[in-house]
Amino acid sequence: MLQEKLNDYHVILASSSPRRQLFFNDLEINFEIRLKPINEVYPTNLKHSKISDYLAELKALPFKEELTEKDILITSDTIVWDNDQALGKPKDAHEAFQMIKSLSNKTHEVITSICLTTKTEQITVNDITKVTFKDLLDEEIEYYISNYKPFDKAGAYGIQEWIGQIGVTKIEGSYFNVMGLPVHLLYQVLNEITA
Repeated sequence: MLQEKLNDYHVILASSSPRRQLFFNDLEINFEIRLKPINEVYPTNLKHSKISDYLAELKALPFKEELTEKDILITSDTIVWDNDQALGKPKDAHEAFQMIKSLSNKTHEVITSICLTTKTEQITVNDITKVTFKDLLDEEIEYYISNYKPFDKAGAYGIQEWIGQIGVTKIEGSYFNVMGLPVHLLYQVLNEITA
């Protein structure tokens, strides 16, 4: 099993996301959280999964020089792709409202990229999930924002929270991807790296 394979490695998760940390715990992976500040800016010519791939790799850059032979660094980035543009994390309640309103009554894509970096190689993979929202009422959106403060979430919502429970009518792909980590993909690539 993966846990035994990872006994010879030191896994570093470069994420402050409590959801991603929970997934690592659920997979029974021993890991260390190591954070470095990064300016999450990407070239404007990038589209779709190339954005999240770029940002996941960008987050690994500050660690490159300090990785040892047995380190596996894991960085990740999630975007919401809607109307041919990337929605990141909202700056305030007004922006959060505009984001959720734009997702109402249609289907968007959630893209999460995972970058696994060792001393000698780097592998970046991504997963795409289609999420459909019902026609959300303004008061439902306002209630969610004021009670759940989704300012740390791409697209201004967490599917596992109230808005997802009352608003999501269809999902195609990995549910966990929408929460911020395609766990099946992480498991697969870690197994490949440690084979």
